[in-house]
Amino acid sequence: MLAFVTVTACATESPPAPVSAAAAQAGPTPTTPAVTQDAPEAAAEEVSPVKPIKVRIADITPMSDKTEKVGVGFPIIVTFDRAVRTRRRAEVESVLEVQAQKPVEGAWRWVSDRKVIYRTKTYWKPHQKVLFTARLSDLPGNTGAKDVSRRFAVGTSNISVVDTRRHTMKVYRDGKLAKSIPISAGSGGMVRNGVDVYLTTSGTHLTMGKKAVETMTSSWLGVTDPKDPLYYKLEIPWAVRISDSGEYVHESAGYYQFLGRSNQSHGCVRATPEGAKWFYTISQRGDVVKIKGTKRKLEWNNGWSYWQLSWNQWKKGSAR
Repeated sequence: MLAFVTVTACATESPPAPVSAAAAQAGPTPTTPAVTQDAPEAAAEEVSPVKPIKVRIADITPMSDKTEKVGVGFPIIVTFDRAVRTRRRAEVESVLEVQAQKPVEGAWRWVSDRKVIYRTKTYWKPHQKVLFTARLSDLPGNTGAKDVSRRFAVGTSNISVVDTRRHTMKVYRDGKLAKSIPISAGSGGMVRNGVDVYLTTSGTHLTMGKKAVETMTSSWLGVTDPKDPLYYKLEIPWAVRISDSGEYVHESAGYYQFLGRSNQSHGCVRATPEGAKWFYTISQRGDVVKIKGTKRKLEWNNGWSYWQLSWNQWKKGSAR
């Protein structure tokens, strides 16, 4: 399973067949050409039945082209209904096919015995369709399995660059600067298990979802008493999630005087009301948000942060 990482403060409330002894000992006869004792065993292996693979797909992310458009960084996440043994994963991987109208190189990576993820070497080209097909019926003995396909729609290329030292977020749409938004990032100063959880993580994030209003609390800190100075429970508008550890881009809950000037948040990227609403409106799951300037590095398995791995590192997770 994917390992969960230390959370940040902007956490939400909703959390071979055996050979007979006679065959093995049989030697050559005077009337036949001599063969080695390995031959009977090899022949037995050739006629051994292939063990079946019983597997179905339980879930595919993202949704179809009729439901959503996704960003240029989006991963294809396939979850199976049961564990796939390590020695059979290459067979399963071989029946998973990705076809894009504007192709780019990609590879699968197993992150658990039930989950495999497809990531491209470079970002997807925007404004195109991508077809994923799982030819499950091709797997040996996968009786009754039906092939599964899903078509995705890649939308506008939204790539945002957050500079925590300059306190700005610049949003590029299809390669052109669309907006520069004053922001305030994590202030730092809350160390848990050797990690400053109040620091925003630096690295390449992907947007994972959004809510017009998100409830954020201090319960992740173990702080549930309203009398505790560290306690908070806030209804935050225009919240776009960018990690599993509770980081969002969202509207600042007041404190507008710090936007564009200093870092005062618990780890999220706070933006102006106008900027946050605009960013929320254009956001698609799989959009790229690059954050730089902090000493806390984003873990590759914190949410959809798969771009934190180099291409060579990513490919090592494939079974083929």
